[in-house]
Amino acid sequence: MLVTFLLTNRIPGDPVSIFLSPGAPPELVAEVQARYGLDRPLYERFFNYLLGVVQGDLGYSIHYGMPVTEKILERLPVTVFLTVCAFAFAISISVPLGVISAKRRNKPTDHISRIVSLIGVSTPSFWIGLLLIIFFSFYLGLFPATGLVLPWADPASIRGAETRIDVLLMSVHHAILPTIALGTLQMAQITRIERSSMVESLREDYVLLARAYGFPERTILRKHAFRVAQLPVLTIIGLGLSTALGGAVLIETVFEINGMGRLIIQAINNQDYELVMGTTIVFGITYIVGVIITDVLYAYVDPRVQYGGDS
Repeated sequence: MLVTFLLTNRIPGDPVSIFLSPGAPPELVAEVQARYGLDRPLYERFFNYLLGVVQGDLGYSIHYGMPVTEKILERLPVTVFLTVCAFAFAISISVPLGVISAKRRNKPTDHISRIVSLIGVSTPSFWIGLLLIIFFSFYLGLFPATGLVLPWADPASIRGAETRIDVLLMSVHHAILPTIALGTLQMAQITRIERSSMVESLREDYVLLARAYGFPERTILRKHAFRVAQLPVLTIIGLGLSTALGGAVLIETVFEINGMGRLIIQAINNQDYELVMGTTIVFGITYIVGVIITDVLYAYVDPRVQYGGDS
């Protein structure tokens, strides 16, 4: 919070000059500065802001003319929906791909999987988004290039939608390209970790013992090797949340999606100090919650991990 506050206040320019016209009277400028506390010393503004945050007040947006909390609650569901779709896409592709790659190690399937993972890790998400728009939207016309329809939106507010089913179908149609663009990096990272973890798990003594007892290979993979191999995968999923949130800033800009990522860009451009601070705090809290959930899931996935108790 301190670093963000200092950086935003060092941006050249004045938020009041952006809010008002360039030729606004000095009396009006002074009045607006006093209204939002911009005429006070920097340290006083910072401690006043901290006091408000402790009380649940994230400040007031100069540009939008509304409390920061309300604006964030308006945009947050969009980014949450996009991030959940991206992770669902990444996990559904990467976990089976990593398991198959480990099972068929050093075979053509494994080589293809590793090449795909390397390309996915090395390619920026916004560049993938631009390629998807050019190919699937501009040339083929299969998917829309901009916007995002939320599945819980009112059909009356969506053009061309008459029923809830129409809204759901339009939501899936709009979400495919941004989901692939945002989830490709996560998919590539999880695939690499899944493969490495499964290769190591398949070498363990209990797996060799299960093979010696004649258990079917499918049972060995599912009951003995797979579950233990998921601890590193959970770690990369939890830490990948920060990467996904950072990627959402770019993806929402590329696809013109009105979410948290685009909101923070607009706040920076308008030098809306408290809106920048509020979005930063929400991103930070979201990342911390994701890491905590990941730690809790360790005990569920691996019985050897326990929290509390005499162990």
